[in-house]
Amino acid sequence: MGVNHNHFSKKKLPGSKWTALDPQQREKHFCVLGWVQYQPDEPLETLELEAVLTRRRLELNYRELKDASRWRMGWH
Repeated sequence: MGVNHNHFSKKKLPGSKWTALDPQQREKHFCVLGWVQYQPDEPLETLELEAVLTRRRLELNYRELKDASRWRMGWH
C-alpha cells in the first residue's frame, strides 16, 4: 500500500482550512493565513497557520500539508 498524499495548488493555500489528525493542546482546526517570506528573493515555502480554538499561530513548510497521515483538507 502506497503513501497517501494531499494534492493541492500552492496558489490556493492562503485562506484554506485544514484539520490536524493528531491534535496537540486541543488544536485541531487551522486556517492558512498566508505565505511567510523573510527575504524578497526567497522562494515561497513557509506558511503561517492559525489554530481556530486558541488563535495560536505557527509556521510550517507547505510540503508538510501533503502528509495525509498528519493533515486533512477542510474541517472534519
